[in-house]
Amino acid sequence: MALMITDECINCDVCEPECPNDAISMGEDYYVIAPEQCTECVGHFDTPQCVEICPVACIPVNPEHLESKETLWQKFQRLQAAQSDAAAAHGGV
Repeated sequence: MALMITDECINCDVCEPECPNDAISMGEDYYVIAPEQCTECVGHFDTPQCVEICPVACIPVNPEHLESKETLWQKFQRLQAAQSDAAAAHGGV
């Protein structure tokens, strides 16, 4: 499952820095979550950090991107491997 941010978002800016996968960014009108990067914090935390901190509860599961915990774990592993490869390509920076 990937999460999504609804149009109830008030652009308070608290969710973006909490995302360990950098999946949250400012969209045209409000923040958005890139489903290919969202693991619901699997591999990092027990609960999605954006959901925990959102003051208006506008971050539900995205019904177009339903994934099992196992799939989310596999996505986490792929993202970590890609991040390691990118760091190695840039001399570990």
